[in-house]
Amino acid sequence: MGLRRRSALGHRRRVNSELKALVRRGDGLVVRREALGVVPRWVLDDALRAGHLVRLLPEVFADAALLTPSASLPALARVPRPLAGRAALVWARGHGALSGLTGLDVWGLRRQPDDEPVHLDVPMTSGLRSRRHLVVHHRRSFLAESSAASRPYAVTRRGLQVTRVEATLVESWPLLPPDERHGPVIRAVNEWLTTPERLRAVLASRPRMPGRTGLRILIGRLADGCRSPLEIWGHDNVFTGPGMPEFRRQARMRVGGRTMYLDLYAERERVDVELDGATTHGDRRQREVDLRRDALLATAGILTVRFSHRRLVHEPDEVRRETLAILNSRR
Repeated sequence: MGLRRRSALGHRRRVNSELKALVRRGDGLVVRREALGVVPRWVLDDALRAGHLVRLLPEVFADAALLTPSASLPALARVPRPLAGRAALVWARGHGALSGLTGLDVWGLRRQPDDEPVHLDVPMTSGLRSRRHLVVHHRRSFLAESSAASRPYAVTRRGLQVTRVEATLVESWPLLPPDERHGPVIRAVNEWLTTPERLRAVLASRPRMPGRTGLRILIGRLADGCRSPLEIWGHDNVFTGPGMPEFRRQARMRVGGRTMYLDLYAERERVDVELDGATTHGDRRQREVDLRRDALLATAGILTVRFSHRRLVHEPDEVRRETLAILNSRR
């Protein structure tokens, strides 16, 4: 009897080691159907009862050691964000893509806080439904766009299936607080992840999206060449209107073997207007870089005029008058 019991315990330890190896191969994640392919059902049930594994979604489990302690948040919110995303994709069995606020995180455009739910796009025909800390979006275009080789509905980034960056940005726009909406869109364009034209095309397919007017205006500013919130502020409040030339924004200029991009360039007057951000003030190293750059442009007959963030925001009328006077003197 004792020998038989020791044999059973030894078998149990051996099988548990197989389950642990399976969890390791899954980087902390295991699916029931895969687990039952290598261990008996009772081993998986024992691991769950003992707290070695935790259920994230139906038939999707994680190593309990990866969870942060919290009594208020569900298990899916307590694992690392990439693991939560993988769990959602595994649950969708290959017919899903991370989207919205979760998609922004995957694209590296905004870190998603742990208390925000995972967002998942699935085909319209999918029977999956939203769960605690997981928002499921059923998209009619999912399968149709996925079959198009040129512009697939989703792509793989950081090992995760995610909606294309344009769709991610547009869908997340109404989900973000108003003061956080511009940043991801501007950054995506600046980092060449997308273009204003592609964003405009996706927005056109969402005619009833809340807040679409604000995004349409932002896309227009980016298409005009604005590349920062400060440049957009200047465009809207200072550097357009009567007397102002048609500035070239982010104009590419090569002088003395160096390539530079000018914030606002009046070509006829050969004036470069630079908008210095709030962090520039007091940075001696940056100030030295700017002086050398301005001197190099001067050798090509280009006058550089700089306005601080403080003056642009608090003295827009005065900045406008000064700019017009400088331009008139150069004509």
